[in-house]
Amino acid sequence: MKVVSTRDFRANQTKYLNMVQAGEDVILRSRAGNFKITQISEDDSLTNQKELETKLHRALQEVVDAKPGKIKLRSAEDLLNEL
Repeated sequence: MKVVSTRDFRANQTKYLNMVQAGEDVILRSRAGNFKITQISEDDSLTNQKELETKLHRALQEVVDAKPGKIKLRSAEDLLNEL
């Protein structure tokens, strides 16, 4: 594990990001607190507010359409996997 100051991190970002990418733990120490830098995995999701609202609206519309029998309801797990 490598503990670095914010000043050192700013000066050597590529070095520390490469260390994280190689699997080493890097802790960023600052006045605001301590932070562990981690790489985003395939299981993590990055989405913006508009994309999230669109997906939720679509899911809610499916529920509305299913009430009169227009479509078959999907499971909550399927809906969450879509997010």
